[in-house]
Amino acid sequence: MGTSGSGKSTLLNLLGCLDTPTSGEYYLDGAKVREMGKAERAVLRNRKIGFVFQSYNLLPKTTAIENVELPLMYNVNVSATQRREKAIKSLVSVGLGDRLMHKSNQMSGGQMQRVAIARALVNDPVIILADEATGNLDTRTSYEILVLFQELHSTGRTIIFVTHNPEIAQFCSRNIILRDGHIVEDKMNEKVLSAKEVLDALPIEKE
Repeated sequence: MGTSGSGKSTLLNLLGCLDTPTSGEYYLDGAKVREMGKAERAVLRNRKIGFVFQSYNLLPKTTAIENVELPLMYNVNVSATQRREKAIKSLVSVGLGDRLMHKSNQMSGGQMQRVAIARALVNDPVIILADEATGNLDTRTSYEILVLFQELHSTGRTIIFVTHNPEIAQFCSRNIILRDGHIVEDKMNEKVLSAKEVLDALPIEKE
């Protein structure tokens, strides 16, 4: 967390292997990132990191399966058949087993974000970077996405969630606050709220 200009995006770019640090070392799953060339970082990024963005970043006029298959197209070790199987499995895991052939313009914002999360998961990454991943969603849909993130975290996924919203921090196990490029607070959250409990308590919207 942090205000605009505090360094959140820069930190995310470093963690996502989009930029390299000018000093210090960053190890991702045992790999020393700073000494890698662009091609090596691209492979590491593709195999180890899942990205989820506020604006979904889905390809238009393509199906959910095709969007989720995209990261696997850059992996020569995955066949077309395996690619399709992995994409379907990933979409089913985020509750979109009945939306496999739907295109972006046939889905709600929450469904598009689930496709984006499925795409982030398809390579079985060691870390998921979520940049304001609920910023474009209504309250109920935001909690549905938070439920999904908490479920993923409970299975051992490392998720780094960048947000301006202090309410989101209550659903995270660790809160890190940045200011002017420095960490000014880093603490474990003693009481992590359950997104599912909050979601279940929300009033049902009438048609």
